[in-house]
Amino acid sequence: MAEHDARAETPSDPRRERLGRLTFRAWRRGFREADLVLGPFMEAEGAALSDAELDAFEALLAEDDHDLYAWIIETRPTPPPHETPLITRLRAFMRTHVSAAVAEGAG
Repeated sequence: MAEHDARAETPSDPRRERLGRLTFRAWRRGFREADLVLGPFMEAEGAALSDAELDAFEALLAEDDHDLYAWIIETRPTPPPHETPLITRLRAFMRTHVSAAVAEGAG
């Protein structure tokens, strides 16, 4: 009897795979402060992002962690190509997320 491989019968979902890859990368930046904004953001908001927003998020992930975090917390100006509605959304999420974490006793 031949071995059955269930993976062969499961069609791949490219969007779901992309969301998984981006979420993984968002949580593992190597800079904890960025992890704690980007990871939760992708978990909470990732599925609702358009393909263009996912492209913008992926472009942000290609940048230096310290620069990206500085743009999110607005301690350095964001370069024009990254000053998008997505970075505004990330900033709003960060403020809400940090406020909620502090209210729960973190920090």
